[in-house]
Amino acid sequence: MKLRLLLVLLGFTCAAILPAAEPAKPTHAGKQPVLVTVHGAWAGGWHFKKVAPLLEAKGWKVYRPSLSGLGEHFNTARTDIGLATHIDDIVNFILFEDLHDVILLGHSYGGMVITGVADRIPEQIAKLVYLDAMVPNEGDSAIALMGNRIPVAQMTKDGMIVPNWVKPGKPFPIDVPHPLKTFTDSIVLKNQAAAAKIPATYILTVETGKKPEDDAFYPSAERAKARGWPVIIMEGDHNPHWRQPAALVELLGGVR
Repeated sequence: MKLRLLLVLLGFTCAAILPAAEPAKPTHAGKQPVLVTVHGAWAGGWHFKKVAPLLEAKGWKVYRPSLSGLGEHFNTARTDIGLATHIDDIVNFILFEDLHDVILLGHSYGGMVITGVADRIPEQIAKLVYLDAMVPNEGDSAIALMGNRIPVAQMTKDGMIVPNWVKPGKPFPIDVPHPLKTFTDSIVLKNQAAAAKIPATYILTVETGKKPEDDAFYPSAERAKARGWPVIIMEGDHNPHWRQPAALVELLGGVR
């Protein structure tokens, strides 16, 4: 009886001094995190050039492709470039670079693109991150999702949505005209069951002094919440990757 009591006491003592078991790690733990960024409308891969070196200093591998007709490809812009073209851009980039366990981040309009990519090659994607981005359902278009929150009609000229905030003569890199067709095209999803299994996180940026519900992307954040995704509110403007790169990098380390 005394021996049994001693063993019980020893058992409790060991349990008290042993370190707690580490939580289960994701399947891509131990591997170099691979991030592919998808920029928003009018932009290019250059939008993430401040974020990339900060993440790479922490051991990440970062790719920041530019979509057709945008960024350094602005000279190839055409009015027939549509949403499917941009989805193809990123699908083909991932396949030709032979990337796996990809953390795919879409900013703003880039949310439309990463949704289509996840539907096409879900086996290549480990996680989706929507950064103040559109979250479409089957059949949605960017212009339908944003409604009058973006004055597309007033900004459109000859089939291109022209960024009226870019002053004439401003040196590169700059935001450039964006093909209107990418905003009016409806997204076509054929593999939703597989894509829905990919973990996703939504980051909603809210400017100082404003309420989340006043943000243009609040409806997409609510849609993300309804899907059961974590929704993180980050204080800042719509482009934290450009104006708050260090803060965004810290945030991405937590959602990895």
